[in-house]
Amino acid sequence: MKNYMENKKRILVTGVNGVVGSKLEQILLNRGHSVFGIDLQHAEKTYGHGLGKIDNDNYFRCDIGEYRQIKDVIDYVNPDIVYNCAAEFGRWNGEYFYEQVWRTNAVGLKHIIRLQEKKQFKLIHFSSSEVYGDYQDIMYEDIVDNVAIDQMNDYAMSKRVNEMQIKNSNIMHNTETVFVRLFNTYGDGEWYHPFRSVNCTFCYNLLHNKPITVYKGHSRTSTYIYDTAVTAANIVDNFIPGECYNIASNIYHSIEELAELALKHTGANPSLVNYTGSEILTTKHKLVNVDKAIKDLNHKNTIDLDEGVKKTISWMKEYYKL
Repeated sequence: MKNYMENKKRILVTGVNGVVGSKLEQILLNRGHSVFGIDLQHAEKTYGHGLGKIDNDNYFRCDIGEYRQIKDVIDYVNPDIVYNCAAEFGRWNGEYFYEQVWRTNAVGLKHIIRLQEKKQFKLIHFSSSEVYGDYQDIMYEDIVDNVAIDQMNDYAMSKRVNEMQIKNSNIMHNTETVFVRLFNTYGDGEWYHPFRSVNCTFCYNLLHNKPITVYKGHSRTSTYIYDTAVTAANIVDNFIPGECYNIASNIYHSIEELAELALKHTGANPSLVNYTGSEILTTKHKLVNVDKAIKDLNHKNTIDLDEGVKKTISWMKEYYKL
């Protein structure tokens, strides 16, 4: 078993109350690191959806879109590593709330980068598979730099801008950053709102006897949150500056198959499912290569889609007291 205590770090996780951030900080704490977290809420952190076990003394209310706030935290924490999980997420979120998307995702990251240039901490930034836009072949990490690709919505554009901000800072200031592109991460702790993953949306609506819309002709991989968080945590022990990693499952499924599993594990009436044509301005097929994450980060998919949907629904039943 790996002795993580030999490489103990001071780590700041932004967006620590989120689906990814909350799982990530639990893993980092279990490995013996000193973990600090920020998010938009005041503590107390003991309520709801698996927010984690950081002592409140190590948790700070902070909006990364406000330079003073993030500067005060980073000055206090003096981190070795910052995981930037904070983001406004989702294609339709970017349409309705574009001001917040650009302020948090682009301006917020720029604030962190400016502080990184001064303090030289390592940065691990969470990007998105949405940067692959309309690309129709296997998504290797270097494709975005070598092929002309149109990102198809504000959220995707903001995430691609993030990657360019990071690369420019590296060239000008020798900052050290790794970024990861997540593919449809889902699972327990993902409480519902309208801009969540399609997995969350299907499970939540069918559990509440609400209709869902299935856009035909789309295929994805779905990565259970625990598998994503473990791989992301592994970067601490093999940090290769400038690298980018796809974190995804290697099993492809159609959106129709996902809907069928949600029906199976909720026991909902099939009449709640409305099948329609493909969705505009979103990638139809996400064919991803994860060889680099397997090689460098020991990435593993331990929970398949059937089990993952079942676990998600079980968590939702408990969380929503159904």
